[in-house]
Amino acid sequence: MTDLTLTDVLAARRVVYRTLRHTPLMRHPLLNEETGLDLHVKHENHNPTNSFKVRGGLNLIGSLNADERRGVVTATTGNHGQSIALACQREGVPCTIAVPEGNNPEKNAAMRAYGAEVLEVGRDFDTAREHVERLHRERGLRYVHSANEPLLVAGVATYALEIFEDLPDTDVILVPIGGGSGASGCALVRTWVGSRATVIGIQAAGADAFARSWRTGRRVVADRVATFAEGMATRVTFDLTFDILKRHLDDVVTLTEEELMEGIRLALRATHNLAEGAGAASLAAAVKLRDALHGKKVVCVMSGGNIDRARLARVIG
Repeated sequence: MTDLTLTDVLAARRVVYRTLRHTPLMRHPLLNEETGLDLHVKHENHNPTNSFKVRGGLNLIGSLNADERRGVVTATTGNHGQSIALACQREGVPCTIAVPEGNNPEKNAAMRAYGAEVLEVGRDFDTAREHVERLHRERGLRYVHSANEPLLVAGVATYALEIFEDLPDTDVILVPIGGGSGASGCALVRTWVGSRATVIGIQAAGADAFARSWRTGRRVVADRVATFAEGMATRVTFDLTFDILKRHLDDVVTLTEEELMEGIRLALRATHNLAEGAGAASLAAAVKLRDALHGKKVVCVMSGGNIDRARLARVIG
């Protein structure tokens, strides 16, 4: 399932750049002063949906054939769904999205604003995903998986190309892992461009199915997730991205809920950017790995900024 090539990513960039611009890779003096590190933040939170996921949605939906354009269904905790909803709106494709009950209300509102039908189903992302898979079979619509889609991975990998174009001598990339598309893109592009950079994935300790699977080689399914970071709240691993990452990822680190919250606070005070839990995870991981990262050029992927007001108030309060 991993027959992606650099050519696929270059082709995806032509599609993605019809809508997006190259996002900034920025050094923030306050951040580097506070951490004592040479950090460069890849601001995927500056995209139209405030997330890196939009790149994959644009590439995949823009590549649908006539029959698939009758409609798509997908499951999400928000950022993937916004990606698909925006792309469907641009392409005139009907879109149905399932989210967990109690999902981030502002992400739900954003998906509806892009014209998607949003269904609130089940206790977590994986329950919503199972519901969508039934809808796909019943309605015969194009099911867009949040990770097992080569066109999604090729689309999001365009930001990795930008990293190596802007900072060819990158030493380390810190990237959050939920479904794994972003980390897969970073690891593959690193290999294809011949860089020696190390790619380190980040998971929440309360949603560490990928981390445990990657470390042992045995894929596990968790009974539940216990993290506020929706972008990393998965109980399972996915075939395509796990296959890529087990061969190309260099390491994985897990963060506590307090470390994730401190990442959000660090993003606010030192970069003046709003980051959600997954989006700030790379900053929190840099602090946790500070001794090992000293003297290296480190890219922190700020993958998204879609934190709701209630959660933000609790984090900064």
